[in-house]
Amino acid sequence: MSLPFISAADVALRLDAAAAAGALEAALAAGLDPEADPPRGVLELEGGQLLVMPSAAGAHAAVKLVTVGGDPRVQGVCVVFDAATLAPVALVDGIALTNLRTPAVSALAVRLLAAPGARRLLVFGRGPQARAHAEALALEHVDLVGRNAPADLDDLVAAADVICCCTTAREPLFDGALVADHAAVVAIGSHEPDVRETDDALARRATVVVESRASALREAGDVIAAIAAGALAEDELVTLADLVGGRAAVAPGRPRLFKSTGMAWEDAVVAGALV
Repeated sequence: MSLPFISAADVALRLDAAAAAGALEAALAAGLDPEADPPRGVLELEGGQLLVMPSAAGAHAAVKLVTVGGDPRVQGVCVVFDAATLAPVALVDGIALTNLRTPAVSALAVRLLAAPGARRLLVFGRGPQARAHAEALALEHVDLVGRNAPADLDDLVAAADVICCCTTAREPLFDGALVADHAAVVAIGSHEPDVRETDDALARRATVVVESRASALREAGDVIAAIAAGALAEDELVTLADLVGGRAAVAPGRPRLFKSTGMAWEDAVVAGALV
């Protein structure tokens, strides 16, 4: 068997973040249920972890296999299957897929959550995901913050219309009390239950949106810690599917926090669109 390999260069040619976000929104509108995704499989290895992420979406099923902790830090592939015949149809560069679908999910969230006329984007992080988010969201003014935070960080937070957290930080990056009432915050840096990029002050003020309630309560440290602290209740969580399906709306006059852990259904949708 010789499967077509969709390389990183092929991914860049075939699909951009805006088109991928459109595919994700269409899948949710068609009734895809993120709550049905199986939990992410994690195998501990001597040098790090192997993550196994299977899901089905429309005409395709996919299994992404990713290692974390090597050199480079994240490596992997995604195997795509025809959902009807069950035959494998392609291999996709797993890192290129992740680097596309993650900002695409964030772009969809920002499309649903950002205030009209948003123009100022603040990005925490300077790695591939930070750059990909700056490109995918395409706001007029972008500030990038690395490990050495600038002296005017509080002012940057207060002035931002959209804030993206794309880091490996294990503690909150900024004071959530400074976030503007109209702002949207996206946190994508971790899928670990004891790691967070945002604080209780933001969770207490914000409409909190997740990919699925089950995955958020399993893996989203920003959500889990806020619930444990009494800053957020489980029944307050809103999902992207709720927003796309019109079953929930964003409350006016308060910030919006989208916490993403990255889910297999997103890989399956985007990989299917690539195929």
